[in-house]
Amino acid sequence: MNGEYILDVRSLCKAFGGLQATTEVNYKMGPGELSAIIGPNGAGKSTFFNLISGFHRPDKGQVFFKGVNITSWSSHRIARFGMSRAFQVSNIYLKLTTYQNVRQAILVQQKRTLDLFRRAEHMARQETSQLLEVTGLQEHRQEMAGTLSQGDKKRLELALALAIKPDLLLLDEPTAGMSVEETHATMDLVARLNREMGVTILFTEHDMPVVFGYARRLTVLHQGMLIADGAPQEVRADEEVQRVYLGEEV
Repeated sequence: MNGEYILDVRSLCKAFGGLQATTEVNYKMGPGELSAIIGPNGAGKSTFFNLISGFHRPDKGQVFFKGVNITSWSSHRIARFGMSRAFQVSNIYLKLTTYQNVRQAILVQQKRTLDLFRRAEHMARQETSQLLEVTGLQEHRQEMAGTLSQGDKKRLELALALAIKPDLLLLDEPTAGMSVEETHATMDLVARLNREMGVTILFTEHDMPVVFGYARRLTVLHQGMLIADGAPQEVRADEEVQRVYLGEEV
């Protein structure tokens, strides 16, 4: 990787009609971080994720990933280059088993789906089992994905995102719809992936106990502008953040 930053966003701007979704957003992220971007509804969090992962093109600004300018790249090319995204839009095949879902994601990453000389059930067996083990899904390997609990579906989404062996993992609302127990289990897994596997992780989240319990750095967006960035306790004490989140638990 060139340079000291895995992600370097410069003066990012995006408007939809008359609505300015992001305005001159500058953001740098070092390898190994576990960080969160927060803000009220409409703050620009999803737009920011869409811009850096190639789902939208910025009106102005640049996105550098691993020292390479990826501003004009497609989302598929960015994913192949090592930026993976999970949870915002499900890409689970509900009528396949948990094992089949993960294996298919690995085969796509390895570009082996059209390999006619090997039987599919023997392909990527070891890699699939390893991912199921890492994400705690081994006991559910033969269950149909559509029958999994919400927490297990989220873990499956995470396994699919990990199949491309990402350098940067983007998580959109990773605990949405989960029980308290599922929330803790999922975020403990996220923290372990960061700590033990060295995956750099950036997530958005509305659950403030999750944000302050797991993120080591917080960035706050409001009306498309970055208004605070730093350690969680610094951000919590920021007067502008308190004003923006008036009436909310920050």
